[in-house]
Amino acid sequence: MGMNEGQQGAAEARSEVAVAYLALAEGELRHAARHLGTALAADPVLPEVHEALAELAAAAGGAEAALALFPEDEPYAGNVACAAHLHAAAGRWDAAVDRLGALIGAQPERGWAQAAWLARPDLTGLVSPEALARAAAAVAGGLPDGPLPAGLREALRPFYTLVREVLARHPEHAPLLTLGSVLARRFGEPTEAARWAEAALSACQAEVARDPSDLERYVDVAELYRRTGRPAEGLPWLDRVLDIDPGHPVAGAAVHALRHAAEGGGTVHLLALSDHLRDHPDHGYAAHLLAELCDGEPWLGHVHPASEASVGVLHRILADPAGSPGHGIELVGSHLEPPSTVLAVRMGLPRSDIAYKAVPLPDPRLPQHEVDTRLWEFDGPAARPALAPPSRPAAELVRQVASVGWDAPGAAYDHAVRLSGLSLGDLLAVCVHPPLPRDSEQGAYLLGRQPELWVRAVQTFACLGIAHHHADEPWSGSRRRSVLVDLLFGPEDWVNEAAGFALLASAWADPAAREEVGVLLTDRMTAVGLAWQERDATILASLCRLVLGCPWLDRPVREAAARMLAATAAAG
Repeated sequence: MGMNEGQQGAAEARSEVAVAYLALAEGELRHAARHLGTALAADPVLPEVHEALAELAAAAGGAEAALALFPEDEPYAGNVACAAHLHAAAGRWDAAVDRLGALIGAQPERGWAQAAWLARPDLTGLVSPEALARAAAAVAGGLPDGPLPAGLREALRPFYTLVREVLARHPEHAPLLTLGSVLARRFGEPTEAARWAEAALSACQAEVARDPSDLERYVDVAELYRRTGRPAEGLPWLDRVLDIDPGHPVAGAAVHALRHAAEGGGTVHLLALSDHLRDHPDHGYAAHLLAELCDGEPWLGHVHPASEASVGVLHRILADPAGSPGHGIELVGSHLEPPSTVLAVRMGLPRSDIAYKAVPLPDPRLPQHEVDTRLWEFDGPAARPALAPPSRPAAELVRQVASVGWDAPGAAYDHAVRLSGLSLGDLLAVCVHPPLPRDSEQGAYLLGRQPELWVRAVQTFACLGIAHHHADEPWSGSRRRSVLVDLLFGPEDWVNEAAGFALLASAWADPAAREEVGVLLTDRMTAVGLAWQERDATILASLCRLVLGCPWLDRPVREAAARMLAATAAAG
């Protein structure tokens, strides 16, 4: 009889703990720390993991000393979790709650809020309301809209209880009142939510009345309206600020966030916020808001997920403790999938073999237009790279730069500038010869559970690197433009999506490129959409989201993309 997900997580965690103890016995503390991080990521509440973490802390010379084993620049779940528990053990309660809030917000369905120290009766007097407000903002940002299902409410209740108890001690702390109101609505407590929201607004309005010249307080009121679901009521407060100081660094950014919320989302005001940040790179609040609003949105904040059938099979095999990566498998698909799918399956299961019975029509192997840049060669339904592997230094640089997520399209574009010195040949070759993930907790997770995300991340940043190739050339006649267009219109593959995102990010960074990029992305989406009416086309949803990332396009075009995206979701 197979194990359920919880049993599988516990089994994986116990295995990692066993390896950690071996490393501890040999004095290899960093090695032990890495395995304990992986163990906590697999099962956040398993007592054996916490016992082993305590022994690691003792071996390191105490909880504070052990924090050096979990560096801040590796913000992966298990690493952050270990740091949170060590901060708590060291009595650094604000830091502990801060990190726990980030974990809960990223993975609210997990057991992160079940930490024993979170239920300490005296914690309400040990943690500051400022730190708890930051944590509550992270938690609220990761929750679905509307009332939470019963199981999720219970998983989060210890954290919500702490918020209630700290608010009882600090009943006029406006930021925590605001976030408490948001959480109360999620917990199905509308009366409490309304009471806290009104208390927050009253506190901020009282501050404004005491000092009308303090424009930051006006912004606080506006943001309170946004966070409590009433953004339209907050806009007049920002108008007052901007009438007095048109260049106000906080209000000038916040107005885009409130308009975004008032109009129900979309990308019109996200692009406006991105433009504001490009014109005012010193306005840190604009960067903060843009990252908050893009978080969790495919292509705006991370690579688009893959949906191919073989990827689903890969996930099931990798999630089964009995199905180790060393096992060979043979997959036979009924119809051809994007050739990059094979890269992902073989990265996760190196001894795998994949074959397809048929090539559907319209033929996905054919480029939409004649192209000069080719990544794949086909022998019937079998694909193989058309390029030799990249140089080792180039592959390693891409390995270090590539990321599954980013703050916003412009941030991804800027981050990829490190790849601008690589040759086009290397950047193209890495798309079909992706390096393994980095040697880190997240890298181990990607390789062991979702290698397709890493392949897509490598292809995305390779294409962003191409977007920086000879950036001094005018866009319209540049080599970087022609190569990205070739990749967009080549055989149906994940690289079409990666090139499309590189074009989109380039357009967000350079308004002069927007009109043409919108046309190109619409052209590709339309062609794949027509093919989808005859056969499966797994890249269509991703292309639709790229078109929706072009708010400068005419409304009918964007509405067509939204309808097509909804249709792909309905079709499963």
